[in-house]
Amino acid sequence: MMNFIKLALLPVAVSAFTAAPRRAAPSMIFGSGQKATAKPLKPVTAKEVRAAQAKWASSIKKISESYLNGGDFKADAGEAAGVLYAYGHSNVLFKPTKAKDAQFRPMAADAMSYFIGADNVEVGAIAEDGGFAINGGKGWEDVVFDNHKIDLNGPTAVAMGNYYFTCATSGEQSKVEYTFGYKRCDDGKVRIFLHHSSV
Repeated sequence: MMNFIKLALLPVAVSAFTAAPRRAAPSMIFGSGQKATAKPLKPVTAKEVRAAQAKWASSIKKISESYLNGGDFKADAGEAAGVLYAYGHSNVLFKPTKAKDAQFRPMAADAMSYFIGADNVEVGAIAEDGGFAINGGKGWEDVVFDNHKIDLNGPTAVAMGNYYFTCATSGEQSKVEYTFGYKRCDDGKVRIFLHHSSV
């Protein structure tokens, strides 16, 4: 009788250690119990990169012109930042040209301090910032991008090269090296998620 029980239990014991066939797990949104349905984002094109660069250059000129003419350059800068940079949509890796005390600017307020100056912002003022977009009060007359290379990577792209800034008061030109990363955000718009400048 005891041998019969042992033999009857043997198939059950063996099946407990037999590997079950593999099945693909459904794609899930973590913690929600729902299947992920996000559509893939369209690739960023070289044309879109150049358009974003042209918008960045024209925004710097507009902010400078507004500042020099006594306009609302703060509002102009805020509007430009929302269009150009991916703050609120993505992490932003921003290392401004001459920033030393606060080398990296992960928050939108940090970037505003850099672009229009610590004296011109209420939140996030960083004492070293003289206002790049207003050229420390002298303004910029022109900004020209010269891409060394644009590398397209699906919904992101990276551009590297030199840009040239012409001072609005002296006419002097400054050459600065850049690396910009562009990303298609969930709303379909291409914005800057990486910006590194150096001289």
